[in-house]
Amino acid sequence: MSVIIPDWPCPASIRAYATRRRGGVSTPPWNSLNLAYHVGDNPIAVQQNWQMLSALLRFPSTPQLLEQVHGTDVVDASDNGTLKRADGCYSNQPGVICTVMTADCLPILVCNRQGTEVASLHAGWRGLADGIIASGIARFSSPPEQLMAWLGPAISQAFFEVGEDVYEAFMKNEALWGSRLELESCFRTTRPDHWQCDLYALARLALKALGVSGVYGGQFCTFADADLFYSYRRDGQTGRMASLIWIS
Repeated sequence: MSVIIPDWPCPASIRAYATRRRGGVSTPPWNSLNLAYHVGDNPIAVQQNWQMLSALLRFPSTPQLLEQVHGTDVVDASDNGTLKRADGCYSNQPGVICTVMTADCLPILVCNRQGTEVASLHAGWRGLADGIIASGIARFSSPPEQLMAWLGPAISQAFFEVGEDVYEAFMKNEALWGSRLELESCFRTTRPDHWQCDLYALARLALKALGVSGVYGGQFCTFADADLFYSYRRDGQTGRMASLIWIS
């Protein structure tokens, strides 16, 4: 089974992981470790994938799953198995697993340096433009300078061309980014009214504007590596990876 262990200086009490697509039982086009029930895969296969992942990572509870809607709501995670409508979850309770699922959008895992607070955020372009990162950071009682973030597998700038609607969505909320010049640098012109959008750079800029300086990860590309990652933009019907964090 293929799991990424984030390379970041998190406290010993923090458990954080991101899945790849290998090592499960789902058949094409969801092959093989699909963890989403809403993408057309056989639910029995999805359940088996979760069971294998739970055994591998020794889940202390049922992961908090979300109905992700590309918004900015961040809810309290729980271990009661209830699906919540939001794009992020937060916990300061040991053993509660904060989870988001992606297949090109950017998963962001956050913890404080004391190891007593965690959050997972689903940051597609809509959520980023509207302030999902600010909503997530606002859930922490620790000040931003005591937080660190890890940027998980997402589509890279080279493969993420967007139109004027996406570009303008970011520019109209430029206060979130601290610097118009730095915000514009996250977009590379490709042809008239089209840009390559850098989700990783946008997330780093938003975190910097909020005062979070410890930012790690961001070296992946879900679109380019079909062997390791699901990509909605590349494949259309496909599976989802999970990014998970909890306090042990």
